[in-house]
Amino acid sequence: YQVKASPSFQVFFQMQHESSQSLSQTFRYVIATKGWPLGTRLPHALWCPAQDSQACNSLARAMPCAKTAILGCVRSVLAHDGKKRIHVFGPSGVCLRRFGERGDAGNDIKYPLDVTVTSDGHVVVTDGGDCSVKAFDFEGRGVLAVREGFCLPWGLDATPMNEVIVTDSEAGALYRLAADFQSGELKKCQMIRSRLVSPRGVAVCQTSGAVVVIEHLKARGPSKGSTRVKIFSAQMDLIGQMDSFGLNLVFPSRIYATAVAFDKEGRVIVTDVCSQAVICLGKPEEFPVFNPLISHGLSYPVGLAYTANNSLVVLDSGDHSIKVYSSI
Repeated sequence: YQVKASPSFQVFFQMQHESSQSLSQTFRYVIATKGWPLGTRLPHALWCPAQDSQACNSLARAMPCAKTAILGCVRSVLAHDGKKRIHVFGPSGVCLRRFGERGDAGNDIKYPLDVTVTSDGHVVVTDGGDCSVKAFDFEGRGVLAVREGFCLPWGLDATPMNEVIVTDSEAGALYRLAADFQSGELKKCQMIRSRLVSPRGVAVCQTSGAVVVIEHLKARGPSKGSTRVKIFSAQMDLIGQMDSFGLNLVFPSRIYATAVAFDKEGRVIVTDVCSQAVICLGKPEEFPVFNPLISHGLSYPVGLAYTANNSLVVLDSGDHSIKVYSSI
């Protein structure tokens, strides 16, 4: 599979589900990537032998490490609307694990909206079905469910301090959730920003702690709605913002941001469903600039994540696929 991308990125591989019916339609797709730490209790099939550098490309050959593990061996975690809501993919696109049953039990996931992975290897999901935030260990066991205080938790991302930033779309607020995921103990759930307009997508810079949020603005009259990107410092001071109208001043076509992430240099990256592209908006101090990274080969990009080696992972709900681009 070949995709024409910008000079800075080329397609590395594409993961496409055998049956598009097993993956949900449009916006229920969400994705997160994280290099699992050595301390996490992983099944042996997820370890890569340090003696074989090709092991990351063929997890079928993976075995317990004799000496060290390859920390760059990245897994992608996908939340979708299938029977098992959470899928974990290996670097070669093999589905390694499925968990998170669809149902009404306490640890079931009714309607997943976003997913992230903490630094200690726990998968955290926002569930719009019962307005909760749920955490699972890597075996798929539910360890924590936070239901109090949320109206409609939507987007979330993990911080370098192993906390989770959560957007509440209906309350128009941003929360910081701290917990001991190993013991399933909630330490605090604190509102850190209010008066936002339907905030959904959120990302945390792993170096500076800056936070970027996508607000979904209501349409006026017959026109369609628009989006606004806001950047906050680690202390939650507003650094900059840009709405669709402002972006149109530097880019001729309409932009509707659906997902956001930081690259390893701290630049803000968004997916745009109008131009079917991935766009770099620059670092917080230079925000906004406009630099299309991927302008061909995407249908309806709704998910975005960066790996430790700066590969770009895009979730495309138009053709039910995960596309991974490597930096040239």
